[in-house]
Amino acid sequence: MSSIALPTVPVIADRLLPRSIATDAALVLGGALLTALFAQIYIPLPLVPITGQTAAVLLVGATLGASRGALSMGLYAALGMVGLPVYSEAQGGIDVVFGPTGGYIVGFVLSAWLVGRLSERAWDRTFLKAAATFLAGTGVTFLVGLPWLALVAGLDLQATLENGLYPFVLPGIVKALVVAALLPAAWWGADRLAARRERDAASDRD
Repeated sequence: MSSIALPTVPVIADRLLPRSIATDAALVLGGALLTALFAQIYIPLPLVPITGQTAAVLLVGATLGASRGALSMGLYAALGMVGLPVYSEAQGGIDVVFGPTGGYIVGFVLSAWLVGRLSERAWDRTFLKAAATFLAGTGVTFLVGLPWLALVAGLDLQATLENGLYPFVLPGIVKALVVAALLPAAWWGADRLAARRERDAASDRD
């Protein structure tokens, strides 16, 4: 077996790079590091900060596909759990994952998988389908994060929504739409680059 999993249709990473275990490993690590970088873009709030993490999760899932996207987010979570400062506000440690915001980190794995799965079915090629894909991925993160927040912080429904959902609805929609606008343009560039490589390879054979 030469790679982690073969997508239903190529995602952007597969349009640009040959499949191999080494390539997959590098992409998984790169996705985790990108998420760690985006996590440092944040607006502090009492319990759950607004961060750039979710945008990175959507990008990773769409460009790597379901298997590698989920693995990348799992690696991101693991790096933080061993103490590396990869979470928002340069935090790290297992206590973060088992704290009020831990559900969102777990939700990133499911979000990346869902976005990647839909991207493997070409849902990232047009703006409208990409927007639906990324809004669904964002929603999955909240489906895990909100119950976790309520349980760990001991909040009732109203307090959970006020601290874990309402402040993030507009930013989440904006991030999803921005990434949705980027993906068709990224595909246009990837297709042109791949086509140029194919023409150059054909010329070399001639």
